[in-house]
Amino acid sequence: MQRKYVNEKFPHLLHGGDYNPEQWMDVKDVIWEADMRLMQEANCNEMTVGIFSWAVLEPKEGEYDFSFLDEIIEKIYKNGGRVILATPSGGKPRWMANKYPEVLRVRNDGRREHFDDRHNHCFTSPVYREKITQMNKRLSLRYGKHPAVAAWHISNEYGGTCYCPLCQNAFREFLRKKYDNDIEKLNKAYWATFWSHRFNNFEEIEAPADLTDSRLHGLNLDWRRFTTAQTIDFMKTEIAAVRSGSDIPVTHNFVAWQYDLNHWKIAEHLDFVSWDSYPDWHVKEQTQVASETAFLHDLYRSMKQRPYLLMESAPGCANWKSVNMLKRPDMDTLQSLQTIAHGGDSVQYFQWRKSRGSLEKFHGAVVDHAGTNQTRIFKAISETGRRLKIIDEVAGTLVDSKVALMYDWENMWALNDCLGFKSGKKYNETCRAYYKTFWENAVSVDFVNAHSDLSAYDLVVAPMLYMADKDTVERLSDYVNNGGTLYATYMLGMVDGTDLCHLGGFPADRLKDVFGIWNEETDSLPDDYFGEVSYNGKKYAAKDFCELIHSSGAAVLATYAKDFYSGMPALTCNEYGKGKAYYQAFRDCGDFQKEALQNIVSQLHIEGAIPAPRGGFLYGVTAHKRTDGETEYLFAENYSEREVKGISLGVRYTDMETGVTSDTAELPPYGIRIFKRKV
Repeated sequence: MQRKYVNEKFPHLLHGGDYNPEQWMDVKDVIWEADMRLMQEANCNEMTVGIFSWAVLEPKEGEYDFSFLDEIIEKIYKNGGRVILATPSGGKPRWMANKYPEVLRVRNDGRREHFDDRHNHCFTSPVYREKITQMNKRLSLRYGKHPAVAAWHISNEYGGTCYCPLCQNAFREFLRKKYDNDIEKLNKAYWATFWSHRFNNFEEIEAPADLTDSRLHGLNLDWRRFTTAQTIDFMKTEIAAVRSGSDIPVTHNFVAWQYDLNHWKIAEHLDFVSWDSYPDWHVKEQTQVASETAFLHDLYRSMKQRPYLLMESAPGCANWKSVNMLKRPDMDTLQSLQTIAHGGDSVQYFQWRKSRGSLEKFHGAVVDHAGTNQTRIFKAISETGRRLKIIDEVAGTLVDSKVALMYDWENMWALNDCLGFKSGKKYNETCRAYYKTFWENAVSVDFVNAHSDLSAYDLVVAPMLYMADKDTVERLSDYVNNGGTLYATYMLGMVDGTDLCHLGGFPADRLKDVFGIWNEETDSLPDDYFGEVSYNGKKYAAKDFCELIHSSGAAVLATYAKDFYSGMPALTCNEYGKGKAYYQAFRDCGDFQKEALQNIVSQLHIEGAIPAPRGGFLYGVTAHKRTDGETEYLFAENYSEREVKGISLGVRYTDMETGVTSDTAELPPYGIRIFKRKV
């Protein structure tokens, strides 16, 4: 198992963050010099620069000034640090918007935006592509071989849609290509005879919006696919420009709430993935926040099956939430090291130094407005950096998972568009609930999408896989036939890739044979109404959705115990080829799927990072592993406010900080310990 470093020339864990020295150029002799000293005191070895610097780098069209970057990159390098250099496309300069209004997005009501905010450029605009290409090539030729530059940070948090004429025409061309320039093929795929919504030619098609056609679900899907494809095409333009003078790896920082972009697709074009994490610690129940954050760490790690970067996180607190609660003592360090536990190779912050004015002046930062090393947050960041130095050898190691959870953007789009059963399908919440079962039992999880290779996993869990095209059906069927164990839930295989219902009964095609069941109808329950299921001599609550399924060969493991479908199957298991397929026909309140999945994990001999104590893990305690095949690194984590003693590690490990060898551990409140052993 070979290590995979973010940059082979700097094989270390990174500790740093977004640095905006251009905001302080008028006092750079004081501020920049203080920053270099404070970076060392905070144990930082990296800074990300240039993200929103376009107006400084090109103050007037065609007039470039790289002097601040020249100076600051050299300073950071001489200070022992490295730089992640951003392309500035996330924030265009005002002169460009004034001279070339086509670079401004058009909203879905047809109004073109004025110069405002950020991330509001048109991805299709030839002018914008030309301008960012010119900028990126200059950056590449000037800094692409500088020893300080460890990676390219392509733009920032891609997202959003544009409805301008350029994008509308590009969308039509996208559809022409997809449907072989055959409008009848598109009409059939969209079931466009519905409500007389047929198209006579591609020129009649408009992007779905508030004032246009948004009732054709296939059209809605294709618009989001186009938005993803157009974003990728723009990103590839950016990457090609930085590649012109550099072979440094490229990344992009995702944010999980960007709904309209398929992050799986974008990640294919990156050398490694980065993401920005802003959990609601202390505002919501702690283990829920911890497991939801872990969910996203594992999701983004899985996209490239290698270490990723935490590109942004808030020291102390953010400033843009409805409640910006301070992290309690030790939570900054625990949150940061959680990243490393899940396979990340960096801890980075937004922001290094607090802005003095404008929107983010009260956003958390390593260096506060006080400008000293004496703040609580600065000391916490310094402590995190100290511990990262001690465990630096973890860099490049990988995560080995035997369980995969299927999370698919296109399935989410289709499911949320579905008008039926019950509003609010809760796809994200459902996937996170299944993930939490494994997180609470210290079982490592990878993520896959509906078109991933599943062969490496002993168990695949596919919650609410509503959309299943022919390829997905074949992949799932072959996985089970070849010996895999598949656990799927209600709403499986109802529509195809253009959101047309599968004929012949649900789930689609071969899946009826794989699972040995067919789904006749679905009972949707009011929020205050609960069904009941009998399983292993216990009763469990059912909520929201109860499918009325029939076994056509599957063994019935649980049955409904309430309502007119009492006695009908609620959980089944079917042997198919060399494997097994389980089907959960209802949504439970969490306790049922925990019981069912723990039984399956036990049968498959899938082990957690540490042994599960009799009666289960204590509240807030979990663990994760990384390895290079020769050394195993164990992270024991405590997300509760109390000290936990006597945690069994299963075998003897050496504490990487104290050097003590033991097979047990003690964790302070909001504590994490890192151990290692030879394997």
